[in-house]
Amino acid sequence: MAEARLETVPFNDLGRATSVFRDEIDRAVARVISSGWYVLGPEHDAWERELAEYMGVAEAVAVGNGTDALQLALAALGVEPGDTILTAANAGGYSSTAIRALGAIPVFADVEQETLLLSVRTLDAAIAGLRRQPRVIIVTHLFGAAAEIQDIVGWAQGKGILVVEDCAQSLGAIVGGVRAGSVADVATTSFYPTKNLGALGDGGAVLTRDAGIAERVRKLRQYGWDRKYHAVLGGGMNSRLDEMQAAVLRVKLPQLDAWNDRRREIHRVYEGAVGDGARMVNRAGESYVAHLAVIEAADRAHAQEVFARHGVRVDIHYPIPDHRQAIADEGESWSLPVTEAAANHILSIPLFPELTSAEVDRVATALGEV
Repeated sequence: MAEARLETVPFNDLGRATSVFRDEIDRAVARVISSGWYVLGPEHDAWERELAEYMGVAEAVAVGNGTDALQLALAALGVEPGDTILTAANAGGYSSTAIRALGAIPVFADVEQETLLLSVRTLDAAIAGLRRQPRVIIVTHLFGAAAEIQDIVGWAQGKGILVVEDCAQSLGAIVGGVRAGSVADVATTSFYPTKNLGALGDGGAVLTRDAGIAERVRKLRQYGWDRKYHAVLGGGMNSRLDEMQAAVLRVKLPQLDAWNDRRREIHRVYEGAVGDGARMVNRAGESYVAHLAVIEAADRAHAQEVFARHGVRVDIHYPIPDHRQAIADEGESWSLPVTEAAANHILSIPLFPELTSAEVDRVATALGEV
């Protein structure tokens, strides 16, 4: 008799969440279609208000995607060509892309070995080695874990440096009693479909307490206009969240906290199962929304083999640090030993709210064998 084929545990399955709320999503989409208004309309405006309220900020400005959000946030802060922007090199290159798009120069700080996040200590060490002080620091709340953003902002303010929070992976996290994304001068997020709060396509937002920053972003996201066909700001672009995505996100936002709780619940199972050959980078808690479940494995190739044997899909976030990419600035030499070591050992395992108990158990069994 042929051996039964092992069903694969997917790394992610976006269709599962959509199917649960399909009726509500269908009604939201139908509402948009019937309205005849498809860009910058009532769904978009309501979405900005609801997102700002959830995040505890005065202003949310919806844009086309998360990378545009970073670029627009930097532009609204007055970043100009030649300015240096300090960031981490282990967060997928999105910050570096936005920085370069403005003609600014990315410079890099190493991260803490335990958390793989920026800290006051690593930022202070990085600044000591720079030829000039950066204009802005971008702090990525990586893997869904919030950095110690209050400490970082307080330290940066003392040096006259602006701070941007990148919350693309951390929406819903709470740090120091407030939402990550409500602390720095400005924050950004992404609604790419794989995010904890994902659209059915691209989307992003800029978040701020400062009405002036929000107004600049609103102009810049649409050609620099202050009214139709009247450009008053240079550096404008076309980056608008459409009505369909706004309507879908309005359906999903009320579910975000419950989804994050389920993600933490799954992560706790993994924390209890991990073998001696690996460690979980994060621990479940309110400052961690479990966007990714990331392990550091002593022998990553062996870990990949174990998961493959159990039929579990895995991924790497991220395999090549920014300063090692082919497009990195020539002539710059960065000493980022923690970043580089982690890139050789990290491995992401399945973590999304719709995983079944059987699938979670299978991942945990494999994790115990690593």
